[in-house]
Amino acid sequence: MDVCEVEFMAEKELVTVIPNFSLDKVYLIGGDLGPFNPGLPVEVPLWLAINLKQRQKCRIVPPVWMDVEKLEAIRDEERREATFTPMPSPHYMEVTKLLLNHASDNIPKADEIRTLVKDTWDTRIAKLRLSADSFVREQEAHAKLDNLTLMEINTIGTFLTESLNHMYKLRTNLQAPEEGQSQDY
Repeated sequence: MDVCEVEFMAEKELVTVIPNFSLDKVYLIGGDLGPFNPGLPVEVPLWLAINLKQRQKCRIVPPVWMDVEKLEAIRDEERREATFTPMPSPHYMEVTKLLLNHASDNIPKADEIRTLVKDTWDTRIAKLRLSADSFVREQEAHAKLDNLTLMEINTIGTFLTESLNHMYKLRTNLQAPEEGQSQDY
């Protein structure tokens, strides 16, 4: 899966917007949205929130987890734990990036939030690299990937699958009977 595909999937996450226009309910394949009334919050997919924001038709309300204190707690817990901790959103990195790129004026302490999410990401990727290194070094056959997001899996996925393929080839070559030996006993 490509990074763009992961981001595309993240754009389906629901966020709250406060529109400055009126519009009846909109019927889409993915579900009904609205009605839109000025000043009244409504949940819409992230892609629509960004589109409305770019056209100056709404204000985006940041997700509840996009708060400096909550993100500091998440970062600190991630640093303390040896395993991966659950994230507040399965697409926390992509949602943060998109919201901060397109609606940073609607997000209090946007720079601090950007730094905290990046710190959390860096911690998780470092853990992932150490886990992958240990996985390959110990020649494991399977791994448990609890609490990883799709973007994190995407980051390490190619390396892990290629490592498994190489390990399989090495194992099958080691187990192949030597030439000249009979397989009959």
